Formats: sequence, structure tokens, C-alpha cells
Amino acid sequence: MATLSAGHLFTDIAQGSIPALLPFLIARNHLSYAAASALVLAATISSSVIQPLFGHFSDRHSLPWLMPLGPGLGGLGVALAGIAPSYGLTFAAVVLSGVGVAAFHPEGSRFANYVSGARRASGMSLFSVGGNVGFALGPVVVTPLVLAFGLHGTLLVLIPTWIMAGVLTHELPRLRTFRTDVVGGHVRTVRQHDAWGPFAMLATVIALRSFVYFGMVTFIPLYYVGVLHASKATGNAVLAAMLLGGAAGTLVGGPLADRFGRRAVLSGSMLSLPPLVVAFLLSGPVLGVVIAALAGAATIATFAVTIVMGQEYLPGRIGMASGVTIGLSIGLGGVGAPLLGLLADAHGLRAVFEAVAVFPILALGLALALPRRQASAAAPGSDQSTQPVTA
Repeated sequence: MATLSAGHLFTDIAQGSIPALLPFLIARNHLSYAAASALVLAATISSSVIQPLFGHFSDRHSLPWLMPLGPGLGGLGVALAGIAPSYGLTFAAVVLSGVGVAAFHPEGSRFANYVSGARRASGMSLFSVGGNVGFALGPVVVTPLVLAFGLHGTLLVLIPTWIMAGVLTHELPRLRTFRTDVVGGHVRTVRQHDAWGPFAMLATVIALRSFVYFGMVTFIPLYYVGVLHASKATGNAVLAAMLLGGAAGTLVGGPLADRFGRRAVLSGSMLSLPPLVVAFLLSGPVLGVVIAALAGAATIATFAVTIVMGQEYLPGRIGMASGVTIGLSIGLGGVGAPLLGLLADAHGLRAVFEAVAVFPILALGLALALPRRQASAAAPGSDQSTQPVTA
């Protein structure tokens, strides 16, 4: 689990670096808010649309070698984004980074499921917190590099990400032993019931949650610079506080879900978000850091929970479930980034957060409609029917 969580961390450093680069790219290339947020969309779509495909093929073939591609391509894309001489090439570099992210997550979360035992939400929290910390470290790593060396400083991101790719490559033989449904190089089919209806509702909840998540990730640094007249470094520091708050929330959310139920934790998270977003708008630069951290905790705490819920709704298609819950549904939420950018261009940055406060209300209604009990993923490689677990 330590190896998987570390791989998640260094993969998502690349993902967290993109929003932190936006103020610098806006200043260098004179980008509009819509054009800048389109880079976030590029990272999101490239890392999300492909994920279910990777998950689909990994359900039928053992593909653990996809995991080293995560930090390898992710770091390369960030490095190239800083030195690209045009907006088009920057866009392409961001897409490359997203493909690396897409390669890692379905297989990484699959193996996290295998090694977690009966407390899957707690285990997935440990895996997910690596990604949360990595995303939070993105601004922390990239901002001083760019301040010290200019945008060419992004090349130094290659050092930690490629080292992690090497570590994952070295660990692949040991990781392969955890997938027991592979016999003679082929994946053995498992007879289990897949609940597609609840899974579709869950995917919609994740998409709505992602409107909130990407709205805050994209526009918190810009809000601090454009509305509160703080420095770019301060804006990225607040973003890091939000993401670190999310990492702390993830460690709490998984055990709470194992104890009180997945649906209860998901619903409580959506219920708390609207007042937190409103409080952020009403607060100043200092209190805003605390509110951003709390909002990050409420939003990101349920990431691991919804991954496990998706795997339990589709126990025979863990890779596909992971690809959708981590990738596609979040990517659909990421479509809102450029739309919110257009709203910011037309009505200002405060209007973005006013819109963001509405989405959790819609997600709450769907979360409450999810069934209280859901199918539990059987042990990998078993042919037994699954038993329901409390949601």
C-alpha cells in the first residue's frame, strides 16, 4: 500500500501543478480566464476519458505496467508545459500529462482494493491520500521553481516523478502477486452481479461534486490575485491549504464510511459544502485560508468513499468502475471549468463561487436516493456471488 500510495502521490503532483501554473501562463501569454481554464479542462479530459478504457482492458488483461506510466508521463507533460513556446504546444503538453494520470489510476486503485482486505474504504483512503497530498504538493513544488527559474523551472519536476516511475517498475513483480484472478497470463472471469442503475446515479453525484472541486481548484488562486489583490504565491498557498485539508479529510472519511456507511458520509459532505463556499466569499484573505481548507476536506474526503462504492456496485468490473469513478465522472465535472471561466469573464470571479455553491445541493438529492445496501466486491479471482454490505 505504501508503494501504491507513493505512486499516486507522484502521479498527482503533475495533476496539481497545472492549476498552479495558470497565473504564470496568464501573465506570460496574456490568456483570458476562459483560455486558462481550458488548460484545466485539457488536463481533466485527457486524464478522464481514457481511464475507463484502461480499466476495461485491465479487467480482461493484467496490465500493472500502466502504473509507472503515471508519474513518468505526468512529470514529462508538466515539464514541457513550462517550456512550450505557444499556447497550442502548452495545451498538448497538458494533454500528455493527463494521459499519464489516466494510465495510473485504474490499475493503482485495483491493487489498492486487493490489499485492503475487509476495510476497503479505510484502505482506499490510504491510497487516495497519496493522490491528495500529491495534488497539494503540486503548487508547493512548482511555484518556487517557477519563481526561482522562470517557467523553465518546470523541467525540475522530472526528477521526483521519474524516480518514482523507476521505483514502480522495480516493484511490479511483487505487485503482480496481489492479483490472484490471473491464471496463465489470462484474467479469469468472475460471476458477480453488477448494479448499473445505482452506479449511474453515483457517477452523476461524482460529476456534480467535481464541478465544485474544479471550480475551487481553478479559481481560488485567481480569486486571491484578482479580487483580494494578493500575490500569485499567496493564491497558490491557499490552493495548497485546500488540497492538504482534503488529504486530512480523506484519512477521516474512509474509516467513517466503514463505521457509519458510505452513503451517510457522502451525504454529509454534500450538505456541508454550500455554507462553506458562502463563508469563503464572506471571509478575508486570512480566514479564507481556513475556510478553503475546510471546504477541501469536505469535498475530497469522499473521493476514496465513492471509488469503493463504485467498485462495490460493479464487483465484476473493478477496473471499469475505478476508471469511471476516478476518471470519467470527474472529467465530466471538469467540463465546467471553462464554462465557469466564461462566467468569470462576464460577471467576475465572485459569480463563479456563487454558482459553485449550488452544485452540492443537487448532488445531495441524488446521494440520498442511492440504495442503503450495495454489492460487495468478492475476493479477486473468486467465483462466488457477492454478499450485500451496509452502505
